[in-house]
Amino acid sequence: MRADFYLIAKPRFLEAPLNLVCELAKRAYASNQPTLILARDAAQAEELDELLWAFEDDAYVPHQIAGTDEDDDITPVLIAAPELDAAPRPLVINLRDAAYAGACERVLEVVPADPAAREPLRERWRQYQARGFALNKHDM
Repeated sequence: MRADFYLIAKPRFLEAPLNLVCELAKRAYASNQPTLILARDAAQAEELDELLWAFEDDAYVPHQIAGTDEDDDITPVLIAAPELDAAPRPLVINLRDAAYAGACERVLEVVPADPAAREPLRERWRQYQARGFALNKHDM
């Protein structure tokens, strides 16, 4: 098991942090990794759905919001709001306020540029470490 923390640093992600999530989803799709994006709330799930359609002209990332039709199991990138239970997937992009507690091979955490917002992520780092995850940090 592995946890990767993506620290927002580049200008293109500072202005629109969800673009980093789209980039991570695009990479996951390109490497054939079924991905679950855990949105903070329903509004964020809708925003991600819209962004994934439009964030790059030449990139197509098949995705949908969990529970919108019967294709949840076969859609490469599934976006889940907290009120929906989605089946675990090998790769999880966690945007929620708590560490991901389910089963997966790899979890990705997006770390805001705001130093005050980083302290909760440090706690998550320790939680994943205590669970035996291999930890990595990436400056984005």
